[in-house]
Amino acid sequence: MDIGEYPMAAVTAFRSFTVNCNLGAFFRMKRNRLPCMNEVLQSSPAVKQPKLGCCPSLSQTHMCAALLDWGNLPHHVVLRVFQYLPLIDRARASSVCRRWNEVFHIPDLWRKFEFELNQSATSYFNSTHPDLIQQIIKKHAAHLQYVSFKVDSSTESAEAACDILSQLVNCSIQTLGLISTAKPSFMNMSKSHFVSALTVLFVNSKSLSSIKIEDTPVDDPSLSILVANNSDTLRRLKMSSCPHVSSDGILCVADHCQGLRELALNYYMLSDELLLALSNETHANLEHLRIDVVSENPGQIEFHSVKRQSWDALTKHSPGVNVVMYFFLYEEEMETFFKEEPPVTHLYFGRSVSKEILGRLGLNCPRLIELVVCANGLQVIDNELICIAEHCKNLTALGLSECEVSCSAFIEFVRLCRRKLTHLSIMEEVLIPDDVYSLDEIHTEVSKYLGRIWFPDVMPLW
Repeated sequence: MDIGEYPMAAVTAFRSFTVNCNLGAFFRMKRNRLPCMNEVLQSSPAVKQPKLGCCPSLSQTHMCAALLDWGNLPHHVVLRVFQYLPLIDRARASSVCRRWNEVFHIPDLWRKFEFELNQSATSYFNSTHPDLIQQIIKKHAAHLQYVSFKVDSSTESAEAACDILSQLVNCSIQTLGLISTAKPSFMNMSKSHFVSALTVLFVNSKSLSSIKIEDTPVDDPSLSILVANNSDTLRRLKMSSCPHVSSDGILCVADHCQGLRELALNYYMLSDELLLALSNETHANLEHLRIDVVSENPGQIEFHSVKRQSWDALTKHSPGVNVVMYFFLYEEEMETFFKEEPPVTHLYFGRSVSKEILGRLGLNCPRLIELVVCANGLQVIDNELICIAEHCKNLTALGLSECEVSCSAFIEFVRLCRRKLTHLSIMEEVLIPDDVYSLDEIHTEVSKYLGRIWFPDVMPLW
């Protein structure tokens, strides 16, 4: 039986249906119209209340009926509400009345959709509507354009997402996202199952422009299939933490997808050949290159280096490219980096970074726009911070936590950068009072140079 044919099980299930927007209260109003009518008349200043002993006028009755008849809401209003509902609640709501069921089948509702799959949702589908997904795909596959799968840490949720992927045959999806909300559950499932499901989508969708498949077992052969069917349309590819993809696999994408503008990958995939392919005169200007630098093996200390000539070729071809690097390394693992001038614009250090590396940034990262240091130990980084301010003329954002800077050095840093610092997030415990400035005085001096009120961030106590 199709959704919306009012099966008693669905109607009964819907009586327990509640959503954040107080819709549960609205449904109770619909079932108890007369008592709620008095409540609305008393609380609504727009409706004149009748005198005791008199019947309300016909116009007032019609007005109250219109206010309370949620089944007669305009389609675009119900559509807007439905767009915020997860799949389970959409299915339940579609069984309330014919008008809501009509909205459930409006193509615009299915252009952009997120399949939020967790253990409870998967159990619900299997027990109450085992054919719900098939019905939706059968009717709306041609309308699905922007699709994402958000799964929890369970392997069952990842497998359910792949089962849906394998059914997307007659579709024209433009954007695909596979998102793990906890640990990467796609990595725990069968690699062959995942690759087979993804291949179905790659073969049948000829217009994929944006793909996010991070923390998945995608491999080189499946990327070749992606390129063979979507090379003319692919613009964005995010695939960090994909251990089965080699540098050759990502190079194949760069060679054939000449319109690629955004790319996210792990550092081990980065090579001189890849940068030169992205710098080819027939290739579109790259806008965003994100590189996650993590240890591929426990205890790894040495990392390969990329030639400065390759970086120069990229910035010459794409002068406006943002090169974003996330570092998740320990101090002893970072010796390879920043000895020359990588064209990095955004730097995020997720672990402790040494004074030596911070000193290299000021000398070798002239394009730096944003810097976030999450930890530096107990070493004061006054000189390093001032060096960055003096040489990184494009710096507009700084974040510091779990490190130490004297108040005088920090004020000097802000004085050198002045109002171009649009984002300044400094934990209060980072700032060390000295003979010149105390913590009570620092916000006044910093605010003066920034041209706006500024205070250091404080860790909440609750």
